Amino acid sequence: MARFYVDTSAYLANLLGDVGGDDVARDLAGGDLLSSTLLVIESQRNLVRRARERGLSDAVFRQALDQLAADAALFTLRDLTLDLCLAPTMPMLSTPRSLDLVHLRTALWFHAREPLTRFISLDAAQAAAARELGLPV
Repeated sequence: MARFYVDTSAYLANLLGDVGGDDVARDLAGGDLLSSTLLVIESQRNLVRRARERGLSDAVFRQALDQLAADAALFTLRDLTLDLCLAPTMPMLSTPRSLDLVHLRTALWFHAREPLTRFISLDAAQAAAARELGLPV
């Protein structure tokens, strides 16, 4: 079965129907979904930010939060642990933001146990760092 690591940018695009979300939905169909628990808190924070900026109506905001809670059960999620924080893994050319590095190291952890089919991100810098680390993008 296909194994997809999904970062927050891809998840939110799919959840909210943003640009690229339809492509993400097609890519994820029928595969095992993997991510960090970071995906949940990052998604919550982004939903709150967008609602506060009036980018989401109250109804859409509440529906998205409910869907996030339901979707979390569909993912195999790995917690951020000290071993991931202490891992020396870092791309050679790029310097990812801290939370992006959490996603990258978590994806590498999953990939080492059973190869990923694809690391899915709509963030160009994140995708480039994933390629540098040898993840299938």
